[in-house]
Amino acid sequence: MAGDSTRSVHEAEPFDEETGSVTAPIFETATFGFTKAEDVPKAVSGEKGYTYSRWDNPTVVRLEKKLAAFERGGGAAAFSSGMAAISTSVLSFVKKGGHVLAIRDLYGGTYSLMHELLPGMGIGTDLADTEDFGALERGVRENTKIVYVESPTNPTLKLVDLAKAAKLAHRSGALLFVDNTFASPINQNPLETGADVVLHSATKYLNGHADVIAGGAVASSDRAHRVRMTRRELGGTLDPLPAWLVLRGMKTMALRVRQQNENAMVLAEFLARSGKVARVHYPGLKDHPQHALARKQMRGFGGMLSFEVKGTMRDAMRFTESLKVAALAASLGGVETLVSQPANMTHTQMSAKERAKTGIPDTLVRVSVGIEDADDLVSDFGRALAAV
Repeated sequence: MAGDSTRSVHEAEPFDEETGSVTAPIFETATFGFTKAEDVPKAVSGEKGYTYSRWDNPTVVRLEKKLAAFERGGGAAAFSSGMAAISTSVLSFVKKGGHVLAIRDLYGGTYSLMHELLPGMGIGTDLADTEDFGALERGVRENTKIVYVESPTNPTLKLVDLAKAAKLAHRSGALLFVDNTFASPINQNPLETGADVVLHSATKYLNGHADVIAGGAVASSDRAHRVRMTRRELGGTLDPLPAWLVLRGMKTMALRVRQQNENAMVLAEFLARSGKVARVHYPGLKDHPQHALARKQMRGFGGMLSFEVKGTMRDAMRFTESLKVAALAASLGGVETLVSQPANMTHTQMSAKERAKTGIPDTLVRVSVGIEDADDLVSDFGRALAAV
Protein backbone atom coordinates (compact mmCIF):
# COMPACT_ATOMS: atom_id res chain seq x y z
CA MET A 1 0.00 0.00 0.00
CA ALA A 2 1.32 3.43 -0.92
CA GLY A 3 1.95 6.08 1.72
CA ASP A 4 -0.65 8.64 2.78
CA SER A 5 0.76 11.52 0.71
CA THR A 6 0.96 9.42 -2.46
CA ARG A 7 -2.57 8.15 -1.92
CA SER A 8 -3.82 11.68 -1.17
CA VAL A 9 -2.72 12.72 -4.64
CA HIS A 10 -3.53 9.64 -6.71
CA GLU A 11 -6.17 7.48 -5.01
CA ALA A 12 -9.36 7.12 -7.13
CA GLU A 13 -8.22 9.84 -9.53
CA PRO A 14 -6.99 8.31 -12.79
CA PHE A 15 -6.46 10.40 -15.91
CA ASP A 16 -9.76 11.26 -17.55
CA GLU A 17 -10.28 8.67 -20.30
CA GLU A 18 -11.63 11.12 -22.85
CA THR A 19 -9.21 14.03 -22.44
CA GLY A 20 -6.27 12.79 -20.36
CA SER A 21 -6.93 15.48 -17.74
CA VAL A 22 -4.99 14.81 -14.55
CA THR A 23 -7.74 16.57 -12.58
CA ALA A 24 -11.11 14.89 -12.10
CA PRO A 25 -13.82 16.43 -14.32
CA ILE A 26 -16.81 18.14 -12.71
CA PHE A 27 -19.94 16.47 -14.06
CA GLU A 28 -22.41 19.29 -13.42
CA THR A 29 -25.42 17.52 -14.87
CA ALA A 30 -28.76 16.56 -13.39
CA THR A 31 -29.49 13.59 -15.64
CA PHE A 32 -27.76 11.02 -17.86
CA GLY A 33 -28.92 9.63 -21.21
CA PHE A 34 -28.94 6.05 -22.51
CA THR A 35 -28.43 4.59 -25.96
CA LYS A 36 -29.67 1.15 -24.86
CA ALA A 37 -32.83 0.72 -22.81
CA GLU A 38 -31.46 -2.53 -21.37
CA ASP A 39 -28.79 -0.51 -19.48
CA VAL A 40 -31.38 1.46 -17.50
CA PRO A 41 -32.16 -1.13 -14.78
CA LYS A 42 -28.49 -1.54 -13.85
CA ALA A 43 -28.06 2.22 -13.51
CA VAL A 44 -31.24 2.57 -11.46
CA SER A 45 -30.13 -0.18 -9.05
CA GLY A 46 -26.72 1.43 -8.61
CA GLU A 47 -24.96 -1.57 -10.14
CA LYS A 48 -23.49 0.20 -13.17
CA GLY A 49 -23.87 3.58 -14.82
CA TYR A 50 -25.70 6.77 -13.91
CA THR A 51 -29.31 7.90 -14.10
CA TYR A 52 -29.83 11.03 -12.01
CA SER A 53 -27.35 13.05 -9.94
CA ARG A 54 -29.46 12.88 -6.78
CA TRP A 55 -28.72 9.17 -6.90
CA ASP A 56 -25.13 9.00 -8.17
CA ASN A 57 -22.73 11.24 -10.07
CA PRO A 58 -19.26 10.43 -11.52
CA THR A 59 -17.47 13.25 -9.65
CA VAL A 60 -19.15 12.31 -6.38
CA VAL A 61 -18.37 8.62 -6.90
CA ARG A 62 -14.67 9.43 -7.28
CA LEU A 63 -14.78 11.16 -3.92
CA GLU A 64 -16.59 8.20 -2.37
CA LYS A 65 -13.95 5.79 -3.68
CA LYS A 66 -11.15 7.98 -2.33
CA LEU A 67 -12.76 8.31 1.09
CA ALA A 68 -13.49 4.57 1.29
CA ALA A 69 -9.87 3.79 0.47
CA PHE A 70 -8.55 6.13 3.17
CA GLU A 71 -10.89 4.69 5.80
CA ARG A 72 -10.18 1.09 4.72
CA GLY A 73 -13.84 0.54 3.88
CA GLY A 74 -15.67 -1.31 1.16
CA GLY A 75 -17.75 1.68 0.11
CA ALA A 76 -18.78 5.21 0.99
CA ALA A 77 -21.59 7.71 0.59
CA ALA A 78 -20.99 11.45 0.19
CA PHE A 79 -23.44 14.01 1.52
CA SER A 80 -24.30 17.70 1.38
CA SER A 81 -23.16 18.13 5.02
CA GLY A 82 -21.77 16.19 7.94
CA MET A 83 -25.16 16.22 9.65
CA ALA A 84 -26.78 14.81 6.49
CA ALA A 85 -24.23 11.98 6.63
CA ILE A 86 -24.94 11.34 10.31
CA SER A 87 -28.74 11.52 10.20
CA THR A 88 -29.08 9.51 6.97
CA SER A 89 -26.68 6.81 8.16
CA VAL A 90 -28.43 6.47 11.51
CA LEU A 91 -31.86 6.26 9.86
CA SER A 92 -30.53 3.59 7.50
CA PHE A 93 -30.10 1.16 10.39
CA VAL A 94 -32.68 2.03 13.05
CA LYS A 95 -36.43 2.37 12.75
CA LYS A 96 -39.38 3.12 15.03
CA GLY A 97 -39.15 0.96 18.13
CA GLY A 98 -35.37 0.69 17.91
CA HIS A 99 -32.81 2.23 20.27
CA VAL A 100 -29.61 4.23 19.86
CA LEU A 101 -27.05 4.40 22.65
CA ALA A 102 -24.57 7.27 22.42
CA ILE A 103 -21.89 8.80 24.56
CA ARG A 104 -22.75 12.06 26.30
CA ASP A 105 -19.94 14.02 24.63
CA LEU A 106 -21.40 14.79 21.23
CA TYR A 107 -21.22 17.53 18.65
CA GLY A 108 -24.15 19.90 19.19
CA GLY A 109 -25.99 18.89 16.01
CA THR A 110 -25.66 15.20 16.84
CA TYR A 111 -26.87 15.89 20.36
CA SER A 112 -30.02 17.51 18.95
CA LEU A 113 -30.56 14.50 16.67
CA MET A 114 -30.32 12.14 19.65
CA HIS A 115 -32.15 14.32 22.14
CA GLU A 116 -35.01 15.66 20.01
CA LEU A 117 -35.44 14.32 16.47
CA LEU A 118 -35.02 10.56 16.96
CA PRO A 119 -37.33 10.36 20.02
CA GLY A 120 -39.94 12.24 17.97
CA MET A 121 -39.77 9.40 15.42
CA GLY A 122 -40.36 6.73 18.05
CA ILE A 123 -36.69 5.79 18.31
CA GLY A 124 -35.36 5.50 21.85
CA THR A 125 -32.06 7.18 22.71
CA ASP A 126 -29.83 7.25 25.76
CA LEU A 127 -26.59 9.09 26.51
CA ALA A 128 -23.94 7.36 28.60
CA ASP A 129 -21.03 8.94 30.46
CA THR A 130 -18.14 8.99 28.01
CA GLU A 131 -15.51 8.36 30.67
CA ASP A 132 -17.34 5.40 32.25
CA PHE A 133 -17.25 2.39 29.94
CA GLY A 134 -19.40 0.52 32.43
CA ALA A 135 -22.15 3.07 31.83
CA LEU A 136 -22.01 2.27 28.12
CA GLU A 137 -22.28 -1.45 28.90
CA ARG A 138 -25.26 -0.88 31.19
CA GLY A 139 -26.98 1.27 28.59
CA VAL A 140 -27.30 -1.46 25.95
CA ARG A 141 -30.84 -2.79 25.49
CA GLU A 142 -32.30 -5.73 23.61
CA ASN A 143 -33.52 -3.33 20.91
CA THR A 144 -30.27 -1.34 20.65
CA LYS A 145 -29.38 -1.08 16.98
CA ILE A 146 -26.58 1.50 17.09
CA VAL A 147 -23.87 2.41 19.58
CA TYR A 148 -22.69 5.89 18.59
CA VAL A 149 -19.41 7.48 19.66
CA GLU A 150 -16.97 10.25 18.80
CA SER A 151 -13.25 9.83 19.45
CA PRO A 152 -11.66 12.24 20.16
CA THR A 153 -14.77 14.02 21.36
CA ASN A 154 -15.91 17.53 20.60
CA PRO A 155 -14.80 19.72 22.38
CA THR A 156 -13.07 18.11 25.39
CA LEU A 157 -10.88 15.64 23.47
CA LYS A 158 -11.94 12.56 25.42
CA LEU A 159 -11.27 9.18 23.84
CA VAL A 160 -13.34 6.03 23.53
CA ASP A 161 -11.65 2.64 23.36
CA LEU A 162 -12.92 1.78 19.90
CA ALA A 163 -12.01 -1.91 19.97
CA LYS A 164 -13.85 -2.41 23.27
CA ALA A 165 -16.84 -0.39 22.04
CA ALA A 166 -17.04 -2.52 18.88
CA LYS A 167 -17.07 -5.74 20.89
CA LEU A 168 -19.75 -4.31 23.17
CA ALA A 169 -21.96 -3.32 20.25
CA HIS A 170 -21.52 -6.61 18.43
CA ARG A 171 -22.35 -8.71 21.51
CA SER A 172 -25.83 -7.19 21.46
CA GLY A 173 -26.21 -7.33 17.69
CA ALA A 174 -25.77 -3.56 17.31
CA LEU A 175 -23.51 -1.59 14.99
CA LEU A 176 -20.75 0.74 16.16
CA PHE A 177 -20.85 4.19 14.56
CA VAL A 178 -17.77 6.40 14.98
CA ASP A 179 -17.57 10.09 14.11
CA ASN A 180 -13.93 10.32 12.99
CA THR A 181 -14.00 14.00 12.02
CA PHE A 182 -11.65 15.23 14.76
CA ALA A 183 -9.01 12.57 14.09
CA SER A 184 -9.16 12.43 10.26
CA PRO A 185 -8.31 9.26 8.30
CA ILE A 186 -4.63 10.20 8.52
CA ASN A 187 -4.53 9.77 12.30
CA GLN A 188 -7.09 7.02 12.88
CA ASN A 189 -9.11 4.36 11.04
CA PRO A 190 -11.96 3.06 13.24
CA LEU A 191 -13.02 0.31 10.82
CA GLU A 192 -9.71 -1.40 11.52
CA THR A 193 -10.60 -1.57 15.22
CA GLY A 194 -14.00 -3.15 14.57
CA ALA A 195 -16.31 -0.16 13.91
CA ASP A 196 -19.08 -0.66 11.35
CA VAL A 197 -19.80 2.86 10.07
CA VAL A 198 -17.37 5.80 10.09
CA LEU A 199 -18.68 9.34 9.70
CA HIS A 200 -17.07 12.60 8.64
CA SER A 201 -17.89 16.21 8.25
CA ALA A 202 -15.91 16.52 5.02
CA THR A 203 -16.06 20.28 5.54
CA LYS A 204 -13.24 19.81 8.03
CA TYR A 205 -9.96 17.93 7.52
CA LEU A 206 -10.94 16.16 4.31
CA ASN A 207 -11.48 19.42 2.44
CA GLY A 208 -9.26 21.52 4.66
CA HIS A 209 -9.85 24.95 3.13
CA ALA A 210 -13.05 26.24 4.77
CA ASP A 211 -14.76 26.69 1.41
CA VAL A 212 -17.26 23.82 1.19
CA ILE A 213 -19.94 22.05 3.23
CA ALA A 214 -19.94 18.26 2.81
CA GLY A 215 -20.10 14.97 4.68
CA GLY A 216 -19.31 11.31 4.26
CA ALA A 217 -20.03 7.84 5.60
CA VAL A 218 -17.82 4.78 5.11
CA ALA A 219 -18.68 1.14 5.76
CA SER A 220 -18.61 -2.28 4.15
CA SER A 221 -19.82 -2.31 0.55
CA ASP A 222 -23.26 -3.68 1.50
CA ARG A 223 -23.80 -1.18 4.32
CA ALA A 224 -22.53 1.74 2.24
CA HIS A 225 -24.98 0.75 -0.51
CA ARG A 226 -27.80 0.74 2.04
CA VAL A 227 -26.85 4.24 3.16
CA ARG A 228 -26.74 5.47 -0.44
CA MET A 229 -30.22 4.05 -1.06
CA THR A 230 -31.54 5.92 1.99
CA ARG A 231 -29.78 9.06 0.74
CA ARG A 232 -31.80 8.82 -2.49
CA GLU A 233 -35.01 9.21 -0.50
CA LEU A 234 -33.88 11.74 2.11
CA GLY A 235 -32.10 13.82 -0.50
CA GLY A 236 -28.91 14.91 1.26
CA THR A 237 -26.91 14.42 -1.93
CA LEU A 238 -23.61 16.18 -2.47
CA ASP A 239 -23.40 18.41 -5.56
CA PRO A 240 -20.55 17.65 -8.01
CA LEU A 241 -18.79 21.01 -7.51
CA PRO A 242 -18.30 20.67 -3.73
CA ALA A 243 -17.37 17.01 -4.32
CA TRP A 244 -14.62 18.26 -6.64
CA LEU A 245 -13.50 20.78 -4.01
CA VAL A 246 -13.18 18.00 -1.41
CA LEU A 247 -11.22 15.89 -3.90
CA ARG A 248 -8.91 18.85 -4.46
CA GLY A 249 -8.53 19.36 -0.72
CA MET A 250 -7.75 15.71 -0.04
CA LYS A 251 -4.69 15.92 -2.30
CA THR A 252 -2.90 17.84 0.46
CA MET A 253 -4.64 16.16 3.41
CA ALA A 254 -1.65 14.11 4.59
CA LEU A 255 0.67 17.14 4.48
CA ARG A 256 -1.84 19.41 6.23
CA VAL A 257 -2.71 16.97 9.00
CA ARG A 258 0.92 16.19 9.79
CA GLN A 259 1.66 19.90 10.17
CA GLN A 260 -1.45 20.42 12.26
CA ASN A 261 -0.42 17.53 14.52
CA GLU A 262 2.98 19.14 15.07
CA ASN A 263 1.58 22.63 15.67
CA ALA A 264 -1.07 21.37 18.08
CA MET A 265 1.54 19.63 20.21
CA VAL A 266 3.69 22.78 20.38
CA LEU A 267 0.69 24.94 21.27
CA ALA A 268 -0.66 22.45 23.84
CA GLU A 269 2.70 22.32 25.61
CA PHE A 270 2.88 26.12 25.65
CA LEU A 271 -0.64 26.44 27.09
CA ALA A 272 0.11 23.79 29.72
CA ARG A 273 2.96 26.01 31.00
CA SER A 274 0.87 29.19 31.07
CA GLY A 275 -0.24 30.58 34.41
CA LYS A 276 -3.38 31.94 32.71
CA VAL A 277 -4.63 28.46 31.79
CA ALA A 278 -6.38 26.16 34.24
CA ARG A 279 -6.38 22.99 32.14
CA VAL A 280 -5.42 21.79 28.66
CA HIS A 281 -7.26 18.99 26.83
CA TYR A 282 -5.02 17.33 24.25
CA PRO A 283 -4.41 13.55 23.98
CA GLY A 284 -0.81 14.11 22.90
CA LEU A 285 0.13 15.49 26.33
CA LYS A 286 1.58 12.84 28.62
CA ASP A 287 -0.65 13.94 31.49
CA HIS A 288 -3.84 13.49 29.43
CA PRO A 289 -5.75 10.73 31.27
CA GLN A 290 -6.08 8.70 28.06
CA HIS A 291 -2.66 9.35 26.56
CA ALA A 292 -1.87 5.62 26.51
CA LEU A 293 -5.09 4.85 24.65
CA ALA A 294 -4.32 7.63 22.17
CA ARG A 295 -0.92 6.09 21.46
CA LYS A 296 -2.60 2.70 21.00
CA GLN A 297 -5.37 3.58 18.54
CA MET A 298 -4.12 6.78 16.86
CA ARG A 299 -1.13 7.37 14.58
CA GLY A 300 -1.13 11.10 15.35
CA PHE A 301 -2.78 13.11 18.10
CA GLY A 302 -4.64 15.52 15.83
CA GLY A 303 -4.94 19.25 15.29
CA MET A 304 -7.72 19.86 17.81
CA LEU A 305 -7.26 20.93 21.42
CA SER A 306 -9.18 22.85 24.04
CA PHE A 307 -8.24 24.65 27.22
CA GLU A 308 -9.86 26.40 30.16
CA VAL A 309 -8.96 30.02 30.76
CA LYS A 310 -8.55 30.96 34.40
CA GLY A 311 -11.30 33.39 35.35
CA THR A 312 -14.77 33.96 33.94
CA MET A 313 -16.56 33.51 30.63
CA ARG A 314 -15.84 37.18 29.94
CA ASP A 315 -12.11 36.52 30.44
CA ALA A 316 -12.28 33.74 27.87
CA MET A 317 -14.13 36.07 25.50
CA ARG A 318 -11.45 38.72 25.98
CA PHE A 319 -8.82 36.14 25.05
CA THR A 320 -10.59 35.17 21.82
CA GLU A 321 -11.08 38.83 20.88
CA SER A 322 -7.39 39.59 21.40
CA LEU A 323 -6.03 37.07 18.90
CA LYS A 324 -4.51 38.42 15.68
CA VAL A 325 -3.31 35.32 13.82
CA ALA A 326 -6.05 32.94 14.93
CA ALA A 327 -9.66 33.82 14.09
CA LEU A 328 -12.77 33.62 16.23
CA ALA A 329 -15.01 31.43 14.08
CA ALA A 330 -16.99 28.20 13.95
CA SER A 331 -15.85 25.05 12.15
CA LEU A 332 -12.45 23.37 12.22
CA GLY A 333 -9.89 21.40 10.24
CA GLY A 334 -8.84 24.13 7.82
CA VAL A 335 -5.44 25.59 7.08
CA GLU A 336 -6.18 28.58 9.32
CA THR A 337 -6.24 28.41 13.13
CA LEU A 338 -9.73 28.98 14.54
CA VAL A 339 -10.94 29.39 18.11
CA SER A 340 -14.43 29.24 19.58
CA GLN A 341 -16.18 29.01 22.92
CA PRO A 342 -18.45 25.96 22.83
CA ALA A 343 -20.75 27.45 25.50
CA ASN A 344 -21.81 30.26 23.17
CA MET A 345 -21.20 28.78 19.72
CA THR A 346 -20.93 25.07 18.93
CA HIS A 347 -22.81 23.59 21.90
CA THR A 348 -25.66 26.02 22.46
CA GLN A 349 -28.13 23.18 21.76
CA MET A 350 -27.18 21.82 25.17
CA SER A 351 -28.54 23.38 28.33
CA ALA A 352 -26.05 24.77 30.85
CA LYS A 353 -26.78 21.70 32.99
CA GLU A 354 -26.00 19.30 30.13
CA ARG A 355 -22.80 21.19 29.30
CA ALA A 356 -21.73 20.91 32.94
CA LYS A 357 -22.37 17.14 32.87
CA THR A 358 -20.22 16.88 29.76
CA GLY A 359 -17.38 18.93 31.23
CA ILE A 360 -17.84 22.05 29.09
CA PRO A 361 -17.34 25.09 31.34
CA ASP A 362 -18.07 28.61 30.14
CA THR A 363 -14.33 29.31 30.12
CA LEU A 364 -13.51 26.49 27.69
CA VAL A 365 -11.88 27.58 24.41
CA ARG A 366 -11.73 25.11 21.52
CA VAL A 367 -8.82 25.46 19.11
CA SER A 368 -8.58 24.10 15.59
CA VAL A 369 -4.87 24.43 14.91
CA GLY A 370 -3.90 25.40 11.36
CA ILE A 371 -0.70 25.16 9.35
CA GLU A 372 0.78 28.56 10.28
CA ASP A 373 4.28 28.70 11.74
CA ALA A 374 4.16 27.33 15.27
CA ASP A 375 6.21 30.22 16.67
CA ASP A 376 3.66 32.70 15.34
CA LEU A 377 0.81 30.79 16.96
CA VAL A 378 2.60 30.64 20.31
CA SER A 379 3.29 34.38 20.17
CA ASP A 380 -0.31 35.13 19.23
CA PHE A 381 -1.76 33.02 22.04
CA GLY A 382 0.75 34.45 24.50
CA ARG A 383 -0.25 38.04 23.67
CA ALA A 384 -3.93 37.21 23.91
CA LEU A 385 -3.54 35.47 27.28
CA ALA A 386 -1.65 38.49 28.58
CA ALA A 387 -4.75 40.57 27.90
CA VAL A 388 -6.85 38.40 30.26
